[in-house]
Amino acid sequence: MKNFLLTLLAVCSLSIVQAQLKKDPVAWTFTVSKKSADTYVVTASAKVPKPWHIYSQNTPAGGPVPTSIKFKANPLVTIVGSAKETGKMQKVFDENFGVDVLYYSNELVLSQEVKVKNKVKTSISGTVEYMVCDDKECLPPTRKSFEVNLQ
Repeated sequence: MKNFLLTLLAVCSLSIVQAQLKKDPVAWTFTVSKKSADTYVVTASAKVPKPWHIYSQNTPAGGPVPTSIKFKANPLVTIVGSAKETGKMQKVFDENFGVDVLYYSNELVLSQEVKVKNKVKTSISGTVEYMVCDDKECLPPTRKSFEVNLQ
């Protein structure tokens, strides 16, 4: 009887822990490509499985949390302009938020040009913040940290 109760307690504890784990359907990859001797493009690619969608950086105020990419300060690296996003964007009026929202299904790619001072080898790190929804629910905003080498 004691073993049965211990097993039951372990199974219940495992179920509670799994229920508390944050659900996140998005898979991110972070890469860098060299554009010239001192210029690189940092790319953050999100794979978003159906039925989820991820929001544009340009989602209006009052809507869901827009996707954003932020870089930690590095005195050897200069951020050039703002991140460009690519993918198949959709614009729809969302009754839950009461605004037109811009979102991507399947994939969103953020590309940010950076320049390295004195052509040194360094790295750049940061976070991507995003929110995903489907037709039934929205998940809380999530942050993913990354670091890529600029060589």
